[in-house]
Amino acid sequence: MTPTDAPSIAEVPAPYRAHVDPALDLFDEIARLKRQQRAVILAHYYQEPDIQDVADVIGDSLALAQHAARTDAGLIVFCGVHFMAETAKILNPGTPVVLPDLDAGCSLADSCPAAAFEQFIKAHPGHKVISYINCSAAVKALSDVICTSGNAERIIRQFPGTQPLIFAPDQHLGGYLMKKTGRPLVLWPGSCQVHILFSARQIVRLKVEHPDALVLAHPECEAQVLALADHIGSTTSILEYSKRSPARTFIVATESGIIHQMLKASPGKTFIPAPPENGCACNECPHMRLNTLEKVYLCLRNRRPEITMPEDLRVRALLPLQRMLDISASP
Repeated sequence: MTPTDAPSIAEVPAPYRAHVDPALDLFDEIARLKRQQRAVILAHYYQEPDIQDVADVIGDSLALAQHAARTDAGLIVFCGVHFMAETAKILNPGTPVVLPDLDAGCSLADSCPAAAFEQFIKAHPGHKVISYINCSAAVKALSDVICTSGNAERIIRQFPGTQPLIFAPDQHLGGYLMKKTGRPLVLWPGSCQVHILFSARQIVRLKVEHPDALVLAHPECEAQVLALADHIGSTTSILEYSKRSPARTFIVATESGIIHQMLKASPGKTFIPAPPENGCACNECPHMRLNTLEKVYLCLRNRRPEITMPEDLRVRALLPLQRMLDISASP
């Protein structure tokens, strides 16, 4: 088995596709099944509000990975996308991990196929490889260390200044990190389909309409959007900044699911989702939104679909993930 072999995902049984009785109180049923299965529901900030409200832990990729690594639950229900559920399985191999919808992928992870990335690494001998957590298990297995948007700068600074580095798969996050650290990085040309659609022109228009609004942006956005931002950071960083800031109005340039938590934390403030150029609802990740409350209920009930992968691949992917967690935990 080579690092380019993708992990397999268990076949979806027929009950997973079953109709859900509309008379069911899904909130009550999910609470009952969580107790029965001794399950924990981990949800990313980009999930729909109902899923966030039934989750035991809501967070960004780093926080969810940390929780997945230490939970003693009997079942992990990961409400996010494939690479997140894979990460939970890599970190906690003894616990079954289920994903509500197998089609919940990630455009950024898909933009970096492991076989092509392996050739890219070979074309840059002597480089250490830092991979953003938004990648497949097979790409993680090809990497020296994993990072998130929240700890990427710190991880880059762990390497001596003379060490050449590859950063993958997000070129926009990589470009932002080059400016922050002053380090040259060889960038894989990947991007997130949601974050690249935010429009600098539309944000300027909103600033005219709301002159006191602050712009909060995720570093996966393009440089012209980041240039307009009052704060750039991970989803957790964006949320925390909005809580601390005395400002009352914010333009939010990341997936709009985070606004649910922003409103809960700061109910007196106004949060405006940054629009794309064409006015579509493209500030919602179509992959994240494939998970629904009904599918959460079904995967809890059926303990399917379950994430699996070859053990040798899991072990190779674990090493760079563990390096990230160790660096993040150190003072």
